[in-house]
Amino acid sequence: MRTLADDLAEHAARHPQRIALDTPDGTVTYRQLNDRTDELSHLLGALDVRPETVCAVAVDHGLDAVAAIAAVLRRGAAFLTLDVGQPRDRLASFTRSADARLLLTTTAHAPALDLGLPTLHLDRPVPPAPAASPPPRTADPRALAYVSHTSGSTGEPSPVLVEHRALDGYLRDTAHAFGLGPHTVALQTAPLGYDASIRDTFAPLLAGARLVLVERARLLRPADFVRTVREHQVTALLSVTPSFLTHLAGQPDLPDPLAGVTLVASSGESLRPFLTADGRRLVPGRLVNQYGPTECTMTTTRYSVPGEPDPADDIVGLPRADTTVRVLGPDLAPVPDGTVGEVYIGGTGVARGYGGLPARTAASFVPDPYGPPGSRLYRTGDLGRWSPEGLRYEGRGDRQVKIRGYRVDPAEIEGALLTHPGVTGAVITPHTDDRGRVYLAAHVTGDPGTADRILRAHLARTLPPHLMPRHFHRHTTLPTTRGGKADRRRLVAGGTA
Repeated sequence: MRTLADDLAEHAARHPQRIALDTPDGTVTYRQLNDRTDELSHLLGALDVRPETVCAVAVDHGLDAVAAIAAVLRRGAAFLTLDVGQPRDRLASFTRSADARLLLTTTAHAPALDLGLPTLHLDRPVPPAPAASPPPRTADPRALAYVSHTSGSTGEPSPVLVEHRALDGYLRDTAHAFGLGPHTVALQTAPLGYDASIRDTFAPLLAGARLVLVERARLLRPADFVRTVREHQVTALLSVTPSFLTHLAGQPDLPDPLAGVTLVASSGESLRPFLTADGRRLVPGRLVNQYGPTECTMTTTRYSVPGEPDPADDIVGLPRADTTVRVLGPDLAPVPDGTVGEVYIGGTGVARGYGGLPARTAASFVPDPYGPPGSRLYRTGDLGRWSPEGLRYEGRGDRQVKIRGYRVDPAEIEGALLTHPGVTGAVITPHTDDRGRVYLAAHVTGDPGTADRILRAHLARTLPPHLMPRHFHRHTTLPTTRGGKADRRRLVAGGTA
């Protein structure tokens, strides 16, 4: 099958001088991007990278990040992007669980990573051996394309395995649904290491657009973000969270911050708090609410939010092409329209499963009783109901929450806390502040002299910032239900024991 690397090569042949990337180091044409992709593809061939080989990519945003991923796909292999700002132990866990065989990084990052993998330094490439095999003419649609991790209840993030057919179909559908083309100027906002960055990067490039890459710090400060949008004449934002949009709307000294932006696609959290705060006025162009889990290749449904939405509804819209959404009851029977049930997703975007976790895969990826033989459904754990406008999101059926767009299982943080010798019990509870932002609080028992800073430092060895509790509460004992389980409702309400 055709891959996005083939499309990049076609753009380079037809429009070699068209700008593909606008980076802090200067602009990169489609010809330059394709030439670098070819160079790295040959290097990977010399290292025997082939279908089902997982290559970890740990570099800063820029030409080599894009070219490295494209080169891996050109070999018919799979990539695992790593956020170099995350703790080394966490990145090492990612590479182990993904069964990565090769690390693509730079000499600046390699010493800090030390992941125990054969390493290709992209800024110090080795000439390929004469016998290096050429890349396959077409990619196997069922071969692995990338690995992305989700927070897990076991204390270890779970590797999600996504195949080439799922990635390619999704990116092409996204480019078509959003009307991306050579006229588009898209800003990369999602950090590498998260699947949203794949959409941010390659949906625009697939369409022959210009992709703007800037230092991450510029995306986190509202004034710098607005300055970036205006300086680069950005027209499309494909991966912004409602929390960020709300924060942007709360800057009185930044009037009309999204002037010139014709498309804002939001995902990762409920859009309802943003709409309730009259946030729709912030977006002068099209606002799209995206919904979908990592296990179903990023996006499952989309909803174009009208100019005057009803903020009481959390509508996520209709399924994208080649995707099925079923709302089912406990017995897997369809529930009537308007009735809340669990959301199940089928179609070409459904992942292969969780790497190395057969029991969890079997529990989460189930046969579709209403589809053709061999079809599967992913059990999301989300609750929803059908409305005239499409699927309406009704929350979770388990403990998972969304923090700044990232799916979080509190059990992962609880497990990390319990590895500290000063902690004998730990419960994480979600809360919402007065600006509608979800945050985490930690309730712990054990040595009362263990300071918050010590616990934060302990967690920072293995967890990224979005998993860090905002507050730590000490308890002599944790409140329990009559069944002996931690009484999370009492803790959320401020109860102690």
